[in-house]
Amino acid sequence: MQSRSAYLHNLKTLSDRLIAIQQPIRILDSIKWPAQWRQEFFDSGMKVLPKADQAYYQSIPLNFDPDTKQAELTDLRQDIIRKLGKKDDLGRILLATTDQYLKVLDLLRSRGTKAFGEVSRELYGSASHHLSGDKRTLVEVGEQLCAIFSHPAASHIAFAQPKIHDAETAVKLLQQRLAKYFPDGALQVKLSDGIVSDAAAGGDSIKMNARSQFSERDLQVLEVHEGWVHVGTTLNGRRQPYASWLSVGSPRIAAIQEGLALLLETLTFSSFPHRARRVSDRVTAIHLAEQGADFIEVFRSLTSRGVSESDAYTLTQRVFRGGLCAGGAAFTKDLAYVKGFVENVNFIRSAIAAGLPELIPMLFVGKITLDDIPVLYERYLEGIIEPPRYLPDIFRDMNGLYVWFGFSNGMALVDMKRVQKHFLKTFASIRPVCPIEMAPKAPVSSEPG
Repeated sequence: MQSRSAYLHNLKTLSDRLIAIQQPIRILDSIKWPAQWRQEFFDSGMKVLPKADQAYYQSIPLNFDPDTKQAELTDLRQDIIRKLGKKDDLGRILLATTDQYLKVLDLLRSRGTKAFGEVSRELYGSASHHLSGDKRTLVEVGEQLCAIFSHPAASHIAFAQPKIHDAETAVKLLQQRLAKYFPDGALQVKLSDGIVSDAAAGGDSIKMNARSQFSERDLQVLEVHEGWVHVGTTLNGRRQPYASWLSVGSPRIAAIQEGLALLLETLTFSSFPHRARRVSDRVTAIHLAEQGADFIEVFRSLTSRGVSESDAYTLTQRVFRGGLCAGGAAFTKDLAYVKGFVENVNFIRSAIAAGLPELIPMLFVGKITLDDIPVLYERYLEGIIEPPRYLPDIFRDMNGLYVWFGFSNGMALVDMKRVQKHFLKTFASIRPVCPIEMAPKAPVSSEPG
């Protein structure tokens, strides 16, 4: 039996090897579409499929040799078993992460073919899959959320959020806000000409599209979603003295990462109905694509549900990138948002019910799954895993969080149909006009009082 020091040395060495091997593997860069395809689609009257076929994807360089990477990962896999053993809990997590990257190679090899959709389902799941411990499927939850966020009340409270900040100003403002969360200057906000989206999180930075404009709400969302969660968990993972692989994100952690980011948007009141509707619409779009609908059919289905043509294209593109625009192979990664949100909430509620709220901050220890947390917490108690340094205040002092989820659990027992029936009677004579904050201010009289 190896000594503790030998075990920790092996754990660190194997972890660092995985980080080095996976470094050039970038899924989204390998399946991205050129910006001009959007205009070409609309110029065609929305009747011609985008030219995303197998030949197109083969023209995108991977910047690594898949066969070499497969050999490196296979060797690493064998060394994990040999040096850590099949029964070591941390070794099993490291092994599962290594296996994920082997499967990612299969995904990238199959770009533009039917097999791409099959591998995507293995990595990210399917809209027909059930939530952990729940009888509902993801598409059922997605449809329920779509209905909630499409309710007339959502439009009633919506008001314009003007894009008042250019990219350069947005960079300065976001850097100032995040300096409070990362007081040691570990995160940098940068201008970029090389990204398609408005903003994107890297290892220790957030890149802002130099061509974009930003609203105050945009900055608030970016602060908690990209900063607190995506960059924060990366940096917490980098602080691990031995389990350094917790700083990198294989597909196995996508749901918890995106769901946690969405949960933080909700808990900080940063999100808004239109944004939440876009997240739930993605589940519906993936389900349609998995059932064989082509790009145009999914696009038209979304616009028929009230999604703007611009948003419908963006959403449909996300679903079909890497797969087949003619149908039969979808990229299912965007299931992560709804799946992860629900499962994170269920985990927090369950940890509270079990009398183990101390497990909850471990959500931020690095790039993890919920099943990893009991193992990581035990190793934290043994001094092998470092606790998260970058942690939102509501997860550092969990009194308010406990009360929030406590009331949430209690409210779940209320028969809301009966309650709403009661209040609808009292609302019957009210004519909807606009929310109070949107009401025009009374004119100021110029006459002396």
